Amino acid sequence: MPTATLHDGTRLAYETHGSGPAVLLPVDPVPTEGARAEELRRWGMDPALGRTLVEGLGDAFQMIAFDYEGHRMRHPAAALTPDHLAADLLAVADAAGADRFAYYGYSWLALAGLQLALRTDRLAALAMGGFPPLGGPYAQMLRVTAAAHDMARRPKAPTAEPEPAGGSGVEGEHDWSSVEIGADGAQTGQFLALYQALDGFDEEAAQSRVGCPRLCFAGSADVIPYGPEWGGVTVDMAGPLTHGRTRLEAAGWQVTVLDGLDHTGAVQPGAVLPVLRPWLAEVYGG
Repeated sequence: MPTATLHDGTRLAYETHGSGPAVLLPVDPVPTEGARAEELRRWGMDPALGRTLVEGLGDAFQMIAFDYEGHRMRHPAAALTPDHLAADLLAVADAAGADRFAYYGYSWLALAGLQLALRTDRLAALAMGGFPPLGGPYAQMLRVTAAAHDMARRPKAPTAEPEPAGGSGVEGEHDWSSVEIGADGAQTGQFLALYQALDGFDEEAAQSRVGCPRLCFAGSADVIPYGPEWGGVTVDMAGPLTHGRTRLEAAGWQVTVLDGLDHTGAVQPGAVLPVLRPWLAEVYGG
């Protein structure tokens, strides 16, 4: 399997499928199997999420798929800054020979796409799911991630199935006040560094610097309340889209709100593909 060398010298495997305009997809293309797959199904997740997206788009586009989140959990960055995020994504595009490409990311990987768009002119289209490009919950995520980092450094009893930190969409309806953090301090620390670097990020000023076609979507029920252990904040991904649609459209975004879906529901291929595929075809020649 081919690999790309990231900013910290670690090597990330990627797969290419299909032909046509390139799409960078930071989602694991290898289906999860066994007990972990059954657990994901219980959470309402597709264990083959990445593979399903690749197959749903690969007849019209060249899909460049890679498990960036999983790689960073296995190989934490010393400091995962926005510059490092962009450099890593560009390294994958370079390794795959994609001079120009579209990008789709969900949750914090959508945030990564926005930071990428501010640092390259190679982006042909940007799709952000589960994280608003205006009105993003940066301050709230900083508090949640700081709490996760504090928890990760405490002594803890063994857990059967540790939860990933900083993840891209398994929140659902879990009671986050009772979750035991299974990640270690290096894993959570990289995400804390990311949100610290984004503290005070000027979203308004960023809009005029993104010149490519852009899409944002979220579930209408994507509102996650965190208890006192997690900073006592509410992370609202839906509100900036439902209440700020006019503002977003004026800034150049196509906005879609998926009725009744929460953060977990809106990442599933059955929700994403009917939104993403026709949009890509329209703006990117698929």
